[in-house]
Amino acid sequence: MDLVAYVAKAPRLGETVTGREFRTVPGGKGANQAVAAARAGGAVTMIGAVGADEFGVRLRAALAGAGVDTTGLRTAEGASGTAHIVVDDEGGNAIVVVPGANATVTALEAGDEARIAAAGALLLQLELPMAGVLAGALAARAHGVRTVLTPAPAQPLPAELLAATDLLVPNEHEAAALTGCPDPREAMAALLARVPEVVITLGAAGCLYGARGAAPVAVAAPRVRAVDTTAAGDTFVGALAVALGEGRPVREALGWASAAAALSVQRPGASASMPLRDEITALATETAITLRSTDHE
Repeated sequence: MDLVAYVAKAPRLGETVTGREFRTVPGGKGANQAVAAARAGGAVTMIGAVGADEFGVRLRAALAGAGVDTTGLRTAEGASGTAHIVVDDEGGNAIVVVPGANATVTALEAGDEARIAAAGALLLQLELPMAGVLAGALAARAHGVRTVLTPAPAQPLPAELLAATDLLVPNEHEAAALTGCPDPREAMAALLARVPEVVITLGAAGCLYGARGAAPVAVAAPRVRAVDTTAAGDTFVGALAVALGEGRPVREALGWASAAAALSVQRPGASASMPLRDEITALATETAITLRSTDHE
């Protein structure tokens, strides 16, 4: 559950500031990506855990309400995971994640491997224990299912996990943390030595895509005013997985996912800010027309 405080300016260490609003919003990287993909038109099943508390009830209901199949979502003893988020007037955020029930997902349970085997893609994040993430990735690899890994929160990635990853989607800060290269293109080159495909998200600057043996592709993001950037990356990944699953060309899929993220940052909250398929298509089409017009001029 995202516990979100809205402030004019985020506090520095030791400082207290007055916020103007507080919200509790269903979140979590895995749940966010599941909701984003479902709203983008994908058929989505969630594997994970919520706690035996009020937050757990609300989180399960929110996923189901978005059209996500929750039969693989466990209920663990104790508290659900929480993210404590401060959002400033520029739309930037700082987040502290407390894993809660997520920490119990250290392995696959009955039925999980079959759920993964039946999928077109498996979206993975690092808010679960690494053992659980790796178990999912290995199951996907065994059944020929595309694995898409968001390496957040940033941490060292085991070689075994990288070997089972098809597409890595870090933001520019995570890419720098993984490679030691602050320049996204240098980070891209370093990451492609470890995985076949990489997308580095660059916020308002769009994204950078690379595949082994091919020149990088830069895709611009629609120009919008950001209200809250929480879960923009998750929105991007969920929409990208749907677009790639539909067989769209990479550049088109990236543009569509960028449109989804651009819509999400114009609204407050995480999963609550995620756009529907028709909205994404409308903005992606408008952006593509604008880019073609600019190129012609």
